[in-house]
Amino acid sequence: MTELRVYLPINDLQPQFAAWLSSPTRARGYPPFEGQNSLIIEVAPALAIHRIADLALKVAPDMEPGLLFTERQFGLLELHADDAGDLATAGKAILKGIGAKAGDQLAPTVLYHDIIEDLSDQHAIILNRSRDGSILVPGVSLLIVEMAPALFACVAANEAERAAPDATLNDVQMMGASGRIFMSGTTDDMEKARDAIIATLKAVKGRTT
Repeated sequence: MTELRVYLPINDLQPQFAAWLSSPTRARGYPPFEGQNSLIIEVAPALAIHRIADLALKVAPDMEPGLLFTERQFGLLELHADDAGDLATAGKAILKGIGAKAGDQLAPTVLYHDIIEDLSDQHAIILNRSRDGSILVPGVSLLIVEMAPALFACVAANEAERAAPDATLNDVQMMGASGRIFMSGTTDDMEKARDAIIATLKAVKGRTT
């Protein structure tokens, strides 16, 4: 039996987040572009994601898979298209195929958030050693947010960028036990981004266990 863990439509990919999804370490298939729409699915057991991919791509072959990945326990798939209708069609086929509805997913939980003002140079340097996105510079305010399941970092990052388009998306960690976002800019922008993340995740319907 396939467990639906995440069913995550993302509308209107923002420039930095689309570029991050297109990076070689993440986009193992076709890279998405700014303004496209995305659907991200996570299921258990991990190999069940291949049935999900089959259901989606056969019913809406014009979509492009950006990421197909199996972790130890979970499998995830990212699909994107210019036409949101293609993603809706694929989503219906996926849910029907596994006998689930979107609300069967896990509800996201914010585990931690903080804004660190006037980032020190030593702190910036050590964070830059492991970043996947844009570089951090000393003196900015740094927003850090952690949530579970990890994939919800995707929609959180996209909506944070929409709320604070002048901010810098430094890193998005979407795999593992929890997801993490690192953004930087002015304190005012970081507050806008934080509030957008919290509001976006609170609006997601899902089960608690």
